[in-house]
Amino acid sequence: MTTLLPVDASAIQAAPAPRGRTIGVRVGQGAGGVMVGGGAPVVVQSMTNTDTADIEATVRQVADLARAGSEIVRITVDRDEAAAAVPHIKERLLKMGVTAPLVGDFHYIGHKLLAEHPACAQALDKYRINPGNVGFREKKDRQFGAIVELAIRHGKSVRIGANWGSLDQELLTAMMNENALSARPLDARAVTREALVRSALWSAERAQEIGLAQDRIILSAKVSAVQDLIAVYRMLAARCNYALHLGLTEAGMGSKGIVASSAAIGVLLQEGVGDTIRISLTPEPGGDRSVEVRVAQELLQTMGFRTFTPQVAACPGCGRTTSTVFQELAQDIQGWLAASMPKWRETYPGVETLNVAVMGCIVNGPGESKHADIGISLPGTGEAPAAPVFVDGQKSLTLRGPAIAADFKAMVEQYIERRFRRDGGVSPS
Repeated sequence: MTTLLPVDASAIQAAPAPRGRTIGVRVGQGAGGVMVGGGAPVVVQSMTNTDTADIEATVRQVADLARAGSEIVRITVDRDEAAAAVPHIKERLLKMGVTAPLVGDFHYIGHKLLAEHPACAQALDKYRINPGNVGFREKKDRQFGAIVELAIRHGKSVRIGANWGSLDQELLTAMMNENALSARPLDARAVTREALVRSALWSAERAQEIGLAQDRIILSAKVSAVQDLIAVYRMLAARCNYALHLGLTEAGMGSKGIVASSAAIGVLLQEGVGDTIRISLTPEPGGDRSVEVRVAQELLQTMGFRTFTPQVAACPGCGRTTSTVFQELAQDIQGWLAASMPKWRETYPGVETLNVAVMGCIVNGPGESKHADIGISLPGTGEAPAAPVFVDGQKSLTLRGPAIAADFKAMVEQYIERRFRRDGGVSPS
């Protein structure tokens, strides 16, 4: 007889750790303002890859990213032409009704660009400073201070973003030398992690000494390896209560970048670490930049932190589902739901919580369909050509004939109208 061991209640907890208590930072003003940290929902953000001096292309991409769900969008401000373009970009976006806060990404000469282009400094909602390349040697503190003072003058928030690839070499060298003389030296990787954390924390403390309030500061410390990112952010979270921006830098292209980013960020979010995320994907040539936004949303929704769009559960298929009908219907339903969301958000409050199941055979089809708000179990290979539909856990009817897909789609739309219509709000399931 098998002996059943006592159940440890902590081992079956189905919830993430409580979010770390960070200081909330308001990014942007008015209707487009976004709260990062302070218990606010985890914010999705992204970055353009256009030449910011190309106003038309940058406006188009910022608008695309915002419409895809990016709640904050960062743009590169690397030279005079880019800085001069920023106020025009902002003006055009506002005329289009795009209010997502704009972040200026500054390296090397940010202090100069902000000082010489006050319209740019005012148009941006947040400045991103990399302490590793804000300046070198005796210029570093002065130029860092100049950007912070401009942020104070214009009432802007700041992200202090340390990066593994541009770490302050003076700091790293000093720490490596100190470590070499230690009785119990750490390995080089551990020292580099500590240097990255110190760079971010020291820079934040310096910004506060200059006069920037803590509720204007967001920290990040990005690396390109999953385990390093997890370790670095655990260290940051244990040593400060600044709002934290998560992201795996240089994550890569396609499934590699998606898996690596999701693995690292997912672990940290589950531990209660992180207030805003960016999935840094290398797009294919001419590819859709907004893919990284959708991945970030899917990560948050899959983990149960936020809801953005209705979810479609569909089986992976096997030898019992040699027909492609369920695959085609699942794809059709998923695409239709996503395309309809901009309009539905206004008409059907709460519709993003909808769960739909499109299953391929009798094995798991009825069970999964019962768990969904509305689900269909299509006939598998050799099964009778009938498709039972389940609504709120109960069998509603059975569809037959060549119009099964169209009939089910119509039922989903009727369900949404009945349950989420604006006048009645969300009716009980």
